[in-house]
Amino acid sequence: MKQLLGVPAFARLWVAAFFGETAEWMLQVALPIYVFQRTGSAATTALSIVLGLLPAVLLSPVAGVVADRWNRRAVLFGVCCGLAVVALPLLAEPGVPVVYAVMAAQAALASVFEPARNALVPELVGVADVTAANGLMSVNGSVARLAGGWAGGALLGFGGLADVITGYLAILAVAAALLAKPFRRVAAPAPASAREPVVRAWLDGLRELTRNRRLRRTGLALVGTALAQGMFLVLFVVYVLDVLGGSEADAGLLRGVQALGGLAAGFALATVARRVAPAALLGWGALTLGLLSAVIWNLSLVTTALGVYVGLFVVAGAPGVVAGAGVLSEIQSAVAPERAGRVLSTAFAVVATGTTAGALLAGTLVATTGPAVLLNVQAGVYVLAGLVMLLPRRGCTRQLVWRYRAAPSAKS
Repeated sequence: MKQLLGVPAFARLWVAAFFGETAEWMLQVALPIYVFQRTGSAATTALSIVLGLLPAVLLSPVAGVVADRWNRRAVLFGVCCGLAVVALPLLAEPGVPVVYAVMAAQAALASVFEPARNALVPELVGVADVTAANGLMSVNGSVARLAGGWAGGALLGFGGLADVITGYLAILAVAAALLAKPFRRVAAPAPASAREPVVRAWLDGLRELTRNRRLRRTGLALVGTALAQGMFLVLFVVYVLDVLGGSEADAGLLRGVQALGGLAAGFALATVARRVAPAALLGWGALTLGLLSAVIWNLSLVTTALGVYVGLFVVAGAPGVVAGAGVLSEIQSAVAPERAGRVLSTAFAVVATGTTAGALLAGTLVATTGPAVLLNVQAGVYVLAGLVMLLPRRGCTRQLVWRYRAAPSAKS
């Protein structure tokens, strides 16, 4: 861990990611609650989430090519500036249609940011250390979730949406400043991709996910976890406000405290678990998260005491981080650097599509079935996704410990 943070470029990206994710979590928590407050409708809340995800699907061809053709650090800086500009209309505490438009614009920019950032990590630390680097990224991501989730809910409850946006813009400005200066890379930068048509380049990334034996099951599990996450995004708001009788600040707190479990998982990934197989990380992470979710959703039959749920959400933060690191490490290490952006972009598009489907499903059915049934379905989907990764394939011995092929490690 100290070795990685001794790489100046990675350390700066690490800190910039913290501020960027803190700002992102403020809006992720505040905007769905704001829409639910204005409309009182779970279906409308689901629509807001879908509009925040759809651009990631539609723009994935462009996002992947941008991440492969242009300087990835410069792309990240430009996206931070764009995110600040498109959020400005929210300072006036607008109506729901304006919120929808801003969420769509934010999602469009984020669809470029994520593949560029994750494709940049191997260049800064070397392929051999990507799991440890992803673990460290998840550490500051967990702290960002705790800080941003709580701040988004609390500022919305006490000051309104304008206060949320003011804080968001200030934090995003710090992230942009850290990304303004060029990085010094440990590994050679990815060679620029050929100027092939955008759609053809995107299809190349899609083919990589389907023809690469190592990534096929990863893609299936990714669809399952995305469906479960989409259902959660809608049902969580209903669960906290209606089932538990909580407040906006309570919703922000519960989303935020998952960061504490994520912190522990991130440190483990950066140290003792840095050589665990990415497939095993994804499988065990998804399975554990599904089982914990089933406990949490059914516990409301016994108690609605907020303190109990705070503790359980802390624990639930760990397997989510483990599963996410497994996905990223699997793709980063299995794909050539010059195609990493488009493959990661395609994977994020798969996630966005699955999350959209899950959100629509939950928003459409919750009024008929009630949240309890759908929450248990959501937990079961996580369990199935974990089993997809953990069940052995015929003719293959599942490796529990995985080491990269000869590749340079990060040096300070």
